[in-house]
Amino acid sequence: MLLLMTLTNTVLGADLGLISPTELVKDNSCVILDCRPVKLYMKNHLPAALPFSWENLTATDINGIKYRILPPDELAQHLGGLGINEKSKIVVYGDADKSWGGEGWGTWLFTWLGHQGPVRLLDGGISAWKEAGLPLKKGKQRETEKTMYQVDLKPGENITAHELLNRDSQYTIVDVRSGLEWVRGHLPDAIHVSWKKFYKGPNRRPLSTEQLKKMLVGHGVNLDKPVVYYCTGGIRSGYAWLVHELSGLGMVKNFEGGIEAWNKSLK
Repeated sequence: MLLLMTLTNTVLGADLGLISPTELVKDNSCVILDCRPVKLYMKNHLPAALPFSWENLTATDINGIKYRILPPDELAQHLGGLGINEKSKIVVYGDADKSWGGEGWGTWLFTWLGHQGPVRLLDGGISAWKEAGLPLKKGKQRETEKTMYQVDLKPGENITAHELLNRDSQYTIVDVRSGLEWVRGHLPDAIHVSWKKFYKGPNRRPLSTEQLKKMLVGHGVNLDKPVVYYCTGGIRSGYAWLVHELSGLGMVKNFEGGIEAWNKSLK
């Protein structure tokens, strides 16, 4: 049985939540995915973890837009190659820093694909695992038995540049990039809130519902409308999406195409 913390949320069939290191170590039925860069994974990782960096799951698309997520059929093939099916129990982790919040993006990816099994974020990431005195492993994980992954795409978890161009003020738009990126140009009527404000403490744990609401309202974010998060290519905004989704504060979308897709749509 998968042991869960109290912070969980169910949206469009997705079963999302947090899991602590001590809870995870009691359950050997989970597929554990390391969302940090592969070079960090090779240095050390959770003993059963598989590499799952966004850098290997995105590419420049046919329109020249960088950092686009691979097509669903290619993702399904990749997941099947990792021994993951649509009902697998998934645990993702990162460090929120060098992973650029890729663990949040990974959770969004499974939700977008219509994953039917539970998806958990390791609370505190690899640093919390180390802090608990739990073991790490070096090098590549052994090969896994391949399987089939069935996609049931949930397009409502994403939004396109065209939809945002014609939004007619129906969304609250939040830019989670750095301050320097923001001043260089941003979506009209967007509000700037750095993605680094969505976690706290040395282990970079996601904000609680109360903390997130206070932070967003303090920045002028209208939570009465669906919130759309964006960055350069959907990675950092995927992390913000996850924290918001876990909070239950209302409808939220990740603009996966980000500023790259937005700028391309204006040409």
